[in-house]
Amino acid sequence: MRERIHMKQRCLGGRGIVILVLLTVSVIAAHAQGNAGPTVTFDAASKVFRLDGGGVTYAMGVNARGELQSVYWGERLAASDALPAPRIISFSDEMNDGPQEYSGWGGGTLDEPALKATFPDGNRDLVLHYASHAIEGNELRVTLRDISRDIYVTLKYRMDPATGVLARSAAIENRTSDKVMLEQAEAANWNLPASTDYSLRYLAGRWGGEFQLETQSIQPGSVVLESRRGSTGHQSSPWFAIARGPATETEGSVWFGALAWSGSWRITVGQDPMHQVRVTGGFNPFDFGYQLSPGKTLETPVFYGGFSSAGFGEASRLMHRYELANILPQAPHPRLRPVLYNSWEATKFDVDEKGQEQLAEKAASIGVERFVMDDGWFGQRKDDHAGLGDWHVNPEKFPQGLAPLIARVHALGMDFGLWVEPEMVNPDSDLYRKHPDWVINFAGRPRTEGRNQLILNLARPEVRAYVFGFLDQLLNENDLSFLKWDLNRVWAEPGWPEVAPEEQKKLYVNYIENYYSILKELRAKHPKLEIEACAGGGGRVDPGVLHYVDEVWISDNTDPFDRLLIQDGFTYAYTPSVMMAW
Repeated sequence: MRERIHMKQRCLGGRGIVILVLLTVSVIAAHAQGNAGPTVTFDAASKVFRLDGGGVTYAMGVNARGELQSVYWGERLAASDALPAPRIISFSDEMNDGPQEYSGWGGGTLDEPALKATFPDGNRDLVLHYASHAIEGNELRVTLRDISRDIYVTLKYRMDPATGVLARSAAIENRTSDKVMLEQAEAANWNLPASTDYSLRYLAGRWGGEFQLETQSIQPGSVVLESRRGSTGHQSSPWFAIARGPATETEGSVWFGALAWSGSWRITVGQDPMHQVRVTGGFNPFDFGYQLSPGKTLETPVFYGGFSSAGFGEASRLMHRYELANILPQAPHPRLRPVLYNSWEATKFDVDEKGQEQLAEKAASIGVERFVMDDGWFGQRKDDHAGLGDWHVNPEKFPQGLAPLIARVHALGMDFGLWVEPEMVNPDSDLYRKHPDWVINFAGRPRTEGRNQLILNLARPEVRAYVFGFLDQLLNENDLSFLKWDLNRVWAEPGWPEVAPEEQKKLYVNYIENYYSILKELRAKHPKLEIEACAGGGGRVDPGVLHYVDEVWISDNTDPFDRLLIQDGFTYAYTPSVMMAW
């Protein structure tokens, strides 16, 4: 079954211009087939776990060494179909190159590991064996433990009954009495059947040319997709699709996945000499170090994976349906996007009450439903050199605050929204002059500016409190329906001098966790609020941020021809209903 795309058309005055708004109607309940009964089962005799959903079966089991090993991932099997028992594949019992579900770096592991750690005594050997499991509905939790130390990893599996998309993540727990340094922490390993005829599709690009579809054959070795920039990034998107044989839009076997993380990430696609393909993804291990204290747990991002037996078209539709039903903040019934007008192209920083009211009148006359005032309304924001961080209404531009403009916009039949860039600060701002230590930096080293701005260290509790506080106050004092949350530069000098050196690299994780928590808390306190994620265009688009925002701005490039390629690539991984365009 296919999604239907409807066009909502509005004529723009006498110029004959038409806005086309894509409305995605999702078909959620398709594809269930095969077995009735539980989605997750465990065969105690063979020690095999099986998860069924949609047209997909996923299976793994405990081998003779106690390792959790992948057994099958592909088209749904019948209840009577036997699954192979897990086995040791290596030519030598002393070395381990079997397709483990979540391998530690140790015990002779030859594949890309999922977890790498250094213990206080210098030991770096980590061997994870099956310890226990629990099944609840369509969720499975399998706990692994190191063979001698109290390091536990709980693998979480949640199978979607409608689409067969499997959500995987890991919780790494330190039950020892010492701190442990985690140097690599992946969300999941995905193992595909051995084949010599695989091809990889992925999304690459740049500012103004995001989401360009790339295709290459998979050969022995590794392909690395990543961002080291502190955000999802314009250069690559955390999504992959792997086809076996000559797959098309309508035919062929396709495995696909998307990593839900809006910070630095990495996905590695590797093929070993036996043509076994393995996909590993999670936190980017570059410059990564997470010191895990006794009794503490690190939760990885979620890595979603799915399978299509009917080509790339069905693969994308399955992901769209899953996002609409399970990921978006209004799931499973997301609201339609209103027709939106943004002031940026008309006025840039030159905003004031009278000018914006005149612009709003023009917007209303052409059928706009949401009027958004972009940059320039706050602090001493006359250009991009000053004002970021000072989130109070400029009294020269708006002598009575925003209330009169908002009232006029509402009287014209539109709701009202604002542009904000909460994570950034200009050195020429009251906030920076008061708190120069609030930006990410290496002590005593230069602070590299991008667009005349620095990045607030959102990992710091006081910075997190400040950002949430001014946004909450802005929403309490003004009748806002919408925030466009922007991010216009990437990280540099990612230091956190206020904490111990061994704790500083937690910045990569804590920053994004606080970003997510602010979005979550704002939505809970202001349930009518809708939020758009923007990062100089499509620099922050992934399933992680899509759990907290209603739409994403996918590119600053609005050229119609270029947008055809950008939007085509985008829809391989993400539902069209979140794709924003002016």
